[in-house]
Amino acid sequence: MSTETGGRIFSAASRSLIEEDEIELTSVGVDIGSSTSHLLFSKITLERSDTRYIIAAREVLYESEILLTPYRDDTTIDAEALAAFVEAQYRGAGLAREEIDTGALILTGVAVRRANARAIGDVFSAEAGKFVSVSAGDALETLMAAHGSGAAAFSRDGMPVLNIDVGGGTTKLALCIDGEPVAMTAVEAGARLIAFAEDGTITRLEPFGRRALADAGFALELGDKANPEVRRALAARMADDVIAAAGGADLGDKLRLPPLNADRRAAFVQFSGGVSEFVYTRTAASFGDLGPDLAAALIARATAEGYVIADSRQGIRATVVGASQYTVQVSGSTIYFDPPDALPLRNLPVIAPTLDLGETVDAAAVAAAVGEALARMDVAHGDRAVAVAVPWRGSATFHRLRALTRGLIDGLAAPLAAGHPLVIVLDGDVGGLIGIHARVEEGFPGTIVSIDGIRLSEFDFIDIGEVLKATGAAPVVVKSLVFPTQ
Repeated sequence: MSTETGGRIFSAASRSLIEEDEIELTSVGVDIGSSTSHLLFSKITLERSDTRYIIAAREVLYESEILLTPYRDDTTIDAEALAAFVEAQYRGAGLAREEIDTGALILTGVAVRRANARAIGDVFSAEAGKFVSVSAGDALETLMAAHGSGAAAFSRDGMPVLNIDVGGGTTKLALCIDGEPVAMTAVEAGARLIAFAEDGTITRLEPFGRRALADAGFALELGDKANPEVRRALAARMADDVIAAAGGADLGDKLRLPPLNADRRAAFVQFSGGVSEFVYTRTAASFGDLGPDLAAALIARATAEGYVIADSRQGIRATVVGASQYTVQVSGSTIYFDPPDALPLRNLPVIAPTLDLGETVDAAAVAAAVGEALARMDVAHGDRAVAVAVPWRGSATFHRLRALTRGLIDGLAAPLAAGHPLVIVLDGDVGGLIGIHARVEEGFPGTIVSIDGIRLSEFDFIDIGEVLKATGAAPVVVKSLVFPTQ
């Protein structure tokens, strides 16, 4: 029915649009990083549980070769070389692109820069409607590595675990407790901040690679030769920084995230990322960088600090293991949207703030929690629309609804200021009321979509389709990133 605010509210019974009890999907995860790129093909079996499908089985079909990400210059990826690599991996997997049901394209490091986005988009343009696309900054990459490596799942046994993801340019640290990353940081340390030819000649020297050389007491430049002693000293300098950061040290501009301040110290440490392949002796290949030396230095420093080095479920593939799966839900009791052409919306990342929605709701606390969730998922800058998941419980009093709505709008200030819609997804049945509060009580002038009866979590992405006029329901496709659970 139409409301006096100009918005529309529909009511419908909740039901699934998919009738099968079991679904099999062929999925591909693609990780394009500043140093390496690779793919992982999987078969995912989903079983229906009420209106949502849960993962019953996951089988790895094919792990691609590891490619040193090709560049035309310092910041632009060579799209032709990348496309040739991707095509070769599809052939290796014995799969055609049309056989892929869904997937995740994860861009990290230098690969997320605008100069590269077009090149990568061209390579995967045919899959644009199938893939979840994730531009992972330092925080989200750290979070994904903690889940993908298995560290988060390992910590469910009650023992804190520190995941150290060592890549080519940065090292990400995540302290995991009771199944969740609770503190994160990132250090300017990595295997390819400096690279060498076979004779030891320096062929690549990033700014923090040059700084690490200076910290270690060496004045070398591109074209100079670095002997094994220099490499070991340089790796030891970086390892010192990483382990210091693990202990909560503030390393100034060497940190890309705030220091790892946490009340509890991990007993176990796991490694992921490219350098972890050397930590766990999974490879002896040489890539002309600090990989083997940095692995040895990290093992020595971590052991000296009393950490127990635990095995890692995934090493270099810790982020790409999060391949996409999907389910379809239908908005439950009500949906509010305004203006009439607000739908459809596609590929919205979900933020899931930790909200205390007691009988008294604190708008400022809601706003703070939303801000933290935006930062955690690397969408705080406001350059894309997001959907905020709200676990509604209790009575729908005016004061509770208004405080929640005020807090959500304040917390989403950055994306809303950029002109993106206010998208609220609740699992309780107050979607219409929240939409009305946003428009009437708070006077929010932009596009509003508020739906309920949908359960979401972090690492979900959603498509909200046009309202089905016969039923008044809105189909919601939920695409999730899949990580190890044990």
